[in-house]
Amino acid sequence: MLGGAGLLLAAAPAQAAEVAYKTECIPPSISGLPPVEGTTKVEITAPAEAKVGDEVEVVWKTTQAASSNPDVLDLDKDTVKPTGTVKVGGAQTADLAVEGERSNPPIKKNSPMVLSDMKGKIKLTAPGEVTLTPDKYNINVSKPISTDTKCSPKEAVKPGATIKVTDAGGATTGGLPTGLPTGLPTGLPTGLPTGLPTGGASATPTGGSSSSSGGDTSGSGGGKSDFTGKEVQIPYQCKTPIGDKNATSPVQINAKKDGGNYGLTVQFKKSVMDSPADIPKDSVKPSMEVKLGGADKGTVHVEGPTNAEPIKSGQPINIPDLTGTYKPGADGKSTLSPGVLTVKALGTTTTCTPSKTEVSLEIDTAAQPGGAAGGSGSAGGAGTSGGLAETGSSNDGVLRALGLVAGTVILLGGAVFTFLPKRRARLR
Repeated sequence: MLGGAGLLLAAAPAQAAEVAYKTECIPPSISGLPPVEGTTKVEITAPAEAKVGDEVEVVWKTTQAASSNPDVLDLDKDTVKPTGTVKVGGAQTADLAVEGERSNPPIKKNSPMVLSDMKGKIKLTAPGEVTLTPDKYNINVSKPISTDTKCSPKEAVKPGATIKVTDAGGATTGGLPTGLPTGLPTGLPTGLPTGLPTGGASATPTGGSSSSSGGDTSGSGGGKSDFTGKEVQIPYQCKTPIGDKNATSPVQINAKKDGGNYGLTVQFKKSVMDSPADIPKDSVKPSMEVKLGGADKGTVHVEGPTNAEPIKSGQPINIPDLTGTYKPGADGKSTLSPGVLTVKALGTTTTCTPSKTEVSLEIDTAAQPGGAAGGSGSAGGAGTSGGLAETGSSNDGVLRALGLVAGTVILLGGAVFTFLPKRRARLR
C-alpha cells in the first residue's frame, strides 16, 4: 500500500459525516455589535482506517453558514479566508489547525455565504480510535480592510469522523461510529465588519499639531505674522454612505501671513479611540471649505494628506492638519469659520455640514488680485493632489459603509458576512 505524507490507504475509503452545533460568533470590535449565536453545520472528511506513522489529511467542509449576506455590502471574489481547529481525541489528542484558501465567488447582498474547505494533516502516533471533532473557527475578510470574526462552540460537539488506527503489525482496535449529524438549522452569523460607532457628540477628530486655543484671534497687530484662532465647537450634520449622523467637533483655525496672503491651518482637537482594525495606507483623505465672513466672502479650500503609513489595530487614529492658502478678496476685517468637511475613502465620500458655525479667527485683510471675495480662495493643500491613491478597486461598493463623522473614522462593512435578521448594523 502507498505510504508517505498525505497518502491515504487504498483499503480505507474516506468518510464524511455532518455535525451541527450551537456557535457564538464575536464580530470585529469595529462593528460595535454584541456577540451573536447561531448553528454551524460541518462535514469532516478523513480516512476510515490508517496505520501508526501515516500522515492523513482531514477536511472541514462548512455545509451551512446559515443566514445570507445582508443587504449592506457585496463581497468581492476571493476575499474570504476561513481557518479553524479540529479537536483530535481518543487514542491520540491534539489540536489540528485547518486552513482554507482565500477562494470564494462574489457574494451578493442577500445571498448565502460561501466558505472554502479547510484542510490540515496529522501524523498518527498510536493504535486505537482517533476521533475528529470540529471546534472554533475564524473568518477573515481581506478587503477593504482585514477583519476577523471569531466563532466558537456553545455546546458539546460530537465527533465528525473516527479513524481506526492499526499498529505496524496490523493489529486493530475496533471502531466507533464516524459522527452523527445534530443540531437545528437556526442559522450561523458568520461575521460583520461593519462600523465603528462614533458615540455621538463625544466622537471627535484628533488634532495634528497643538496650538493654543487662547491666543489672539484678531490679525490687527502691527507687524504680526502668526495668528492663533480660538477653538470653537461645531455641530455637524454628516451624510455618510449608509445614513446620517450628527456630531459636535472642536475645531481651530490658525493663520500665518505671507505677503498679502495667509497660510491657513485647520486643526481638529482631542483624540478619538484607537483603531479597532488595520487600516491600509493612503485610505482616508479629509478636506474642508473654510467659510469667509466680515469684509470678505466665499470659501477657502484646505486639505490634509492621506495616511502615509498603515494604521495598526490598537494604534490611535489621527486626523492630520488641513492646510491651504487664503488670498483675500476684500479690504477690512475678515472672519474665518469652519465650513463643510468632506472625507473621501476608498471610493466613498462623506460630507459633514455645520448646522451652525462660529468664527474661529478674525484678521485684517487687503484685497489681492484674484482674491476670494464672492468665490473660493485658492487651494494650497499639504502637498497632495486632493484625490486618493489608487487602492486597486474600481468598485464603489467595496466600502459602502466607510464614513467619517466629524473626523472619527467609521469603518462599516469591511467584513460583512451573515447575521441574524433585524440585526442590521447602524450608526448610533
